[in-house]
Amino acid sequence: MSASSVQDLLPADLAMGTVMLKVGDMKVMSDYYQRALGLEVVAEQDGGLYLGRVGKPVVHLAPAAGLHIPGRGEAGLFHTAILFQDQPSLAATIATAAQYEPRAFVGSADHLVSEAFYFTDPEGNGIELYYDKPRETWQWDGKNVVMDNVALPPQGFLQQHLSEEAVTGQRQAAAGVGHVHLQVGDVATAGDFYVGTLGFERTAGWHGQALFVSAGGYHHHMAMNVWNSRGAGPRKDTLGLGEVLIEVPSSGDVDALADRLRVAGVQNHHTGAELQFEDPWRNRLRVAVR
Repeated sequence: MSASSVQDLLPADLAMGTVMLKVGDMKVMSDYYQRALGLEVVAEQDGGLYLGRVGKPVVHLAPAAGLHIPGRGEAGLFHTAILFQDQPSLAATIATAAQYEPRAFVGSADHLVSEAFYFTDPEGNGIELYYDKPRETWQWDGKNVVMDNVALPPQGFLQQHLSEEAVTGQRQAAAGVGHVHLQVGDVATAGDFYVGTLGFERTAGWHGQALFVSAGGYHHHMAMNVWNSRGAGPRKDTLGLGEVLIEVPSSGDVDALADRLRVAGVQNHHTGAELQFEDPWRNRLRVAVR
């Protein structure tokens, strides 16, 4: 099958779901995600916590004591990107995150399509907090969205957008996973898998070192890079990324993807309403009906 035909593409209205993290110290990690990022406990299961906003889970912290933190050059999670609905609610969470642990802040950038701020949690998992600029302002070069790294001073952003109202209403402001960025061993193999087999559309590249893919004309739902991990092989069982959830509208979408995986020879577990499988680096993905 070819991902160029409409029936081989993922549905345009898919959404990224909860990111599951394998956690060594549940107390430290749950404290960070609640106090620094303003998330609340949505559900508890098997000793783990689902944390999110207004009832919608963003991350699932799953206890995995005894596992090691992965090395910098291993495949796995680059960052979980949490999308905010407006700049004041983003500013409120940047402020609490920076106040909780200033050293966890690692950078910021205006990407032309979004404004993004980067942090690292206590076990080394990358986090992006971002706001999307209006879609009508995005520029496209053919099928490639135009993105860049333009300086975005955090102090200026906070001065412009932080308000007392946003801070007091932080936990009532919606937020969800906007995209997930992975570390992989090589970009070409990532393209073959995520575009050629799964059915995402390529939206951008970055000097042969990164690939950005999406459904429905979003700037990217997923990305893969080799900035730290070029040549990395399959993952070991470590702390960090446990699972990426992709939500689709119908069981027909799940069935269509199951067929593509079968044709491509990708092992999977298909239960009808959901599908579990791994990418070439053993990053686990689950596609489920929303």
